[in-house]
Amino acid sequence: MLREANPMLGRKQELNLQFLQITDGILMVIAFWAAHALRVFGADSFIFSNKPIGPFSEFQWLLFVILPFGPIVLELQGFYSHLLQKSLAKSLSQIARAIFWLGLIIAACSYFLRLDVPSRAVMPLFVVITTIALLVREHLSLLYYRERSRSQDLRERIIIAGTPSDTHQLRHTFTPEQLMETEVVEEIDIEVQPISDFVTALHKHSVNRVIFAGGHSHLHRLQEAIAACEIEGVEAWLAADFIRTSIARADFDVFGNRPMLVFRTTPDLSWALSIKGLLDRLGALIGLILTSWIFVFIAIGIKLTSPGSIFFKQSRAGKNGRPFTMYKFRSMESDAEMRQAELAAYNQMDGPVFKIDKDPRVTKFGKFLRRTSLDELPQLFNVLKGEMSLVGPRPLPIYEVEQFASTAG
Repeated sequence: MLREANPMLGRKQELNLQFLQITDGILMVIAFWAAHALRVFGADSFIFSNKPIGPFSEFQWLLFVILPFGPIVLELQGFYSHLLQKSLAKSLSQIARAIFWLGLIIAACSYFLRLDVPSRAVMPLFVVITTIALLVREHLSLLYYRERSRSQDLRERIIIAGTPSDTHQLRHTFTPEQLMETEVVEEIDIEVQPISDFVTALHKHSVNRVIFAGGHSHLHRLQEAIAACEIEGVEAWLAADFIRTSIARADFDVFGNRPMLVFRTTPDLSWALSIKGLLDRLGALIGLILTSWIFVFIAIGIKLTSPGSIFFKQSRAGKNGRPFTMYKFRSMESDAEMRQAELAAYNQMDGPVFKIDKDPRVTKFGKFLRRTSLDELPQLFNVLKGEMSLVGPRPLPIYEVEQFASTAG
C-alpha cells in the first residue's frame, strides 16, 4: 500500500498512494476552511482577539498552495512509507516537518507575490486541525489495511517459480506488509517439473501473478514458463536480484521499441524529485535574502585578518561526477592548497580524503567561521544554481574522487 514498504504492488500501489495524497490534500483544504470558521464564530472567545476577520474569499489564494504542495511535502517527509512500523511520535514528527515546509512556501508566496494572510490566528488553528485530521486518516487506513489482510478472499494469491534455493531465498525477503497482503499458494521448481505442472497450477489456483526467482534457472526454462503466463493472461514478475548490485536498484524502461532492465544508483526522475529541487532553490533564495547582511560583515572580517580573496572556489564532483565550482568563505591562508603536500604526513584520514586537526593553514577568523559553519553560506549560490541540495551528501573535491581505489573502472 506504501511505496518503500511494499514494492511488490507496482502500479496498484502507485494508485493507492495517489488516492491517499488526493484525500490528504482535500482534508487539508477542509481543515483550513474549518480553521477560518472557528476564528469567525469564536471571535468572542477569550482565545481570540475581538478584531473582526475577513470573509473566506480573502484566504482563498492559500488553497492553491495547500492543495498541491501539502501532499508533496508530506511524501517528501516519508509520511506515506512504512505504515505498519510507524509510531505516533514518528507520524507527528513527519507532519510537523511537512507543515514547516508548507509554511515556508506560504511565507515565500506571501512575500514575493505580495499576498496577505488577513488573520494570523487562522494558521495555528489550521496546523492543529490538519494534524488531527491526518492522524485520524492514517489510523483509519491502518485499520482498513489490517482488516483487509485478515480476509483470505482479499489477499492476493501468487505462485513462486524457480529453483528451491531461489524460491526459499525470495520468501525470506518478504516484508510484513507483503506477508499480510499475499498468499503463496504453490511453489514450482521449473528446473525439474514440466511446464504442464506449471500450467495446471495456474488453472488450479486462479492466480493473477507469478513471481520467478530466476537466479539459478536456465534462461530457456524461464522463457517457456513466462510464455505460458502470457498465454494464460497471468502477470509474470521476474526477480532482478540475480544480478548482484551494492546500491543500484532495478527498474524497467523502454529504449526505442526494446524493453530494458535498468539499474539506477540515483533516484529516477519524478515529480517529487522535481518539487524537491524547487524547494531547494526556494530555500536557498530565502536564505540568501535573510543572510545577505551577514555576508558583508564576514567579507570585512576576512579582509581585515588575512590577505587574499574573500571567497574560496574549488572544483567539486557533482551529479554523475560532473565537476562544478563550489563557493565558500575563505577560512585558510591564500596558499593553503599549495601547502597541502607538505602536511600530507599529518593526514588523519585513510585514502584520498585529507583532514588534520588544528590545521595550521586556518586563519584565526577562519576558525570562527568553521566553528559556526558560516564559511558554508556561499554554497547557497550552488543550491540556487541546482548544483547542490540543501540536504544531501557533501560533494568531494575532484582530486580526491580521482584517487578513489574502488571506482567504476
